[in-house]
Amino acid sequence: MKKITGIAVACMALAALSFTGCAKKSSQKKIKIGIAKIVQHVALDDVERGIIDAIKEAGIDAEYDLQNANGDVGTAGQIAAQYKSKKVDVAVGIATPVALALANAMKDIPVVFGTVTDPLGAGLVTTLEHGEGNVTGMSDAIPTVDHIKQFKEICGIKTLGYIYTSNEDNSTSSLELVKQACEENGLALVTQSITKSEEVKAACEAIVNRVDGIYLSTDNTVFSALPSLVNVFGKAKKPIFSGDVTGAKEGGILLASGFNYYKAGKATGQMVVDILNGAKPSEMPVKFMTEPSDSDFLVDLDAAANCGINLSQELIDSANLIFQNGVLSEK
Repeated sequence: MKKITGIAVACMALAALSFTGCAKKSSQKKIKIGIAKIVQHVALDDVERGIIDAIKEAGIDAEYDLQNANGDVGTAGQIAAQYKSKKVDVAVGIATPVALALANAMKDIPVVFGTVTDPLGAGLVTTLEHGEGNVTGMSDAIPTVDHIKQFKEICGIKTLGYIYTSNEDNSTSSLELVKQACEENGLALVTQSITKSEEVKAACEAIVNRVDGIYLSTDNTVFSALPSLVNVFGKAKKPIFSGDVTGAKEGGILLASGFNYYKAGKATGQMVVDILNGAKPSEMPVKFMTEPSDSDFLVDLDAAANCGINLSQELIDSANLIFQNGVLSEK
């Protein structure tokens, strides 16, 4: 039998220790985060990007499962089932239908919703003061009533157009605010409901000659087909007021006022970080974007000229984003 020297024993022990250390390192569980959105458009893409950036900036090395339901509630349910079977550490639902699908499918995995206009009405939470069980998140509620009042004052409209997605809680909640604003400001309201983005153009053509302008709330289905809406109303020389600035950056929308969706994504991502660091969703209040620095105001001088509307210099000076001669500039 060969003698095992002290040096050999030490080498063997070191090798065993090294192997054990490697095994320990490789067995560490990597964070898995599912992020699903109802459709793909620039605002929701910005939310998704903000979430990921916030998590990276917190020093968390995560593996992402990014999904798009393409406007289909059934697909949202399938995504939720997939996240549940994969046992993601946190599931994020961008927009109401996806958030509901995740919340309904998962009861023991944290669910964070992003850009849900009315989380109470949707049944995601029963109070805004804290989450509901494993569910909490960020609301993208906007001051619709104030927007429409401003639209009337600036453009002198008497009849307002509004297109909404009838099978999305976010949109039906916004419709009630639009009705309220029209009643308070003495405006006639012409509405057209849709169920999918392919119907947006036809809906625009059905109402464009019956209204003086159109208001856009944060309806994801409408915004996924925004170019067709802008085209129809642009040809008719009718003004558009949007509650989402992101979609207005390509031109054609007279006025846009709303919060920055990338910043909203970062705020949502910070909630995910807090949960990964031990915070309980049930103790986390619903977050709102309320700081002035969170919001943008865009004025499109090209659209104003096309509609024959003279905007005051005071209004133009109050905007931090100006679209003119086909170019967007930021103050």
